[in-house]
Amino acid sequence: MQISAHVLVLFALLAAAASAAPKPNVLLIVADDLGYSDIGCYGGEIATPHLDGLAKNGLRFTQCYNTARCWPTRCALMTGYYPQQTRSDPRQGNFPAWTRTLPHLLKPLGYRSYHSGKWHVTGAPKPVANGGFDRSYDLEDHDRNFYPRHHLEDDQPLPPVEKGAPYYTSTAFADHAIRCLKEHAEKHAGQPFFSYLAFTVPHFPLHAPAADIARYRDTYAKGWDAVRTERLRRLREQGLVTCGLSAVERDLGPPYHFPNALAALGTNEVNRPLPWDALTPGQRRFQADKMAVHAAMVDRMDQEIGRVLDQLRAMGAFENTLVLFCSDNGASAEIMVRGDGHDPQAAPGSAESYLCLGPGWSNAANAPFRRHKTWVHEGGIATPLIAHWPAGIAARNELRRDLCHVIDFLPTVTDLAGGAPALPAGAPPLPGLSLAPAFARDGALARGELFFSHEGNRALRDGSFKLVSAKRDGDAWSLYNLAEDRCEQRDLAGAFPERVSAMAARWQALSDRFAQDAGPVPPADKPKRKARAHEPE
Repeated sequence: MQISAHVLVLFALLAAAASAAPKPNVLLIVADDLGYSDIGCYGGEIATPHLDGLAKNGLRFTQCYNTARCWPTRCALMTGYYPQQTRSDPRQGNFPAWTRTLPHLLKPLGYRSYHSGKWHVTGAPKPVANGGFDRSYDLEDHDRNFYPRHHLEDDQPLPPVEKGAPYYTSTAFADHAIRCLKEHAEKHAGQPFFSYLAFTVPHFPLHAPAADIARYRDTYAKGWDAVRTERLRRLREQGLVTCGLSAVERDLGPPYHFPNALAALGTNEVNRPLPWDALTPGQRRFQADKMAVHAAMVDRMDQEIGRVLDQLRAMGAFENTLVLFCSDNGASAEIMVRGDGHDPQAAPGSAESYLCLGPGWSNAANAPFRRHKTWVHEGGIATPLIAHWPAGIAARNELRRDLCHVIDFLPTVTDLAGGAPALPAGAPPLPGLSLAPAFARDGALARGELFFSHEGNRALRDGSFKLVSAKRDGDAWSLYNLAEDRCEQRDLAGAFPERVSAMAARWQALSDRFAQDAGPVPPADKPKRKARAHEPE
């Protein structure tokens, strides 16, 4: 068959137009300790109209995963590697020499990069000097949402925020992101940008503006059992899950036990997910107030996201900005007191209080899944993922059931920005995939296995099967078919011993390989002391 000269010219013109298409801007938004079903478009009762709007005009992924903890997820987001490949544990020093962050890889492609909020990328201590960002506002104080003492701009320390100042972390992060975007529009309009907006909410301590808390004052008096049931109904109506509720593990409390903190919080605090009707009236009021603060933190985060989106619209960048939203781990069952301590007489959510969500509400926030942050059961590692990009995603209000993981974010962004990144010598192949094919249709990703490991909790997902174990359970492997049982209620290990053995061997092989990728810690990189489990996360 002969092709006319006119057709060849047309192909050439189309190819040239495609190559000249502007590179997308990227806004990556990360919540901290957000449960799978906390936001409205994932079954929650919390008001999140801006996130819901992104989902309505974009995509929601139903099977996206994080690493079950803050710093490993953030390291994976910035490097594209499993945290075990880059020595991301705080006790293991800096990244291997071959590691590059996403801003490093985007810079040769013409991008400017901005960071606003939490950093906590343990292998690259400074966002600008080590992380490759052009501008940064870095909150290092994770114990105070109103009056932080340790925060930096462009790696340089700022004065502590004075008590009484009109400061709240989420608002400050959005303010900085907006300032960077305005500066970009004024001085660098010809370049694409990457904006990393990393919130510290709804991570403990539960702090929120009083007016936001007041809107939820009576919302949670019905209790965590009722809220879980209502969230499951909405999740199923939205097509996000097909399973039922996981059984509440009444004997499973916080991952770390701090008896002094429990005593300081008083008798209305409970460290087990007891039946709501078994609580005293005082305990029910106290617990309902805690969840009201959690909801207010999420609500305020959404309000601040709305301001950043408005800035994108004002500068004409909204249509060609890929917005990705996720959480760094599931909701937390932790109960502790740090920072300035806890004043029992202080209003819940005020700067003088230090409250944590705890296992009762964490079960609700992670509904319908099992367990919490730090565990690698679904409640600890399942994250919402919203993708919105009017110029690049034609679908509106659609679901994607492709398996994905935070290791996929870097190859996705670099793919859309200009192709596979040029990795330095010694760097292992990136383990993640570009999500770009999934933007076009459901089922487009050819996914292999996904690996999980955190504090002795282990898992491997291979297709619909998931092998999982927890240190507290004696390291015994359980096997679940998540296509039928995403809530991990029917252990199939006894029925499929050969599959268990094969998957366990594969998990170990990956663990060994990732340790080889990371290599030994150079003496100069070894921390002076070990990180403790309860340090900022």
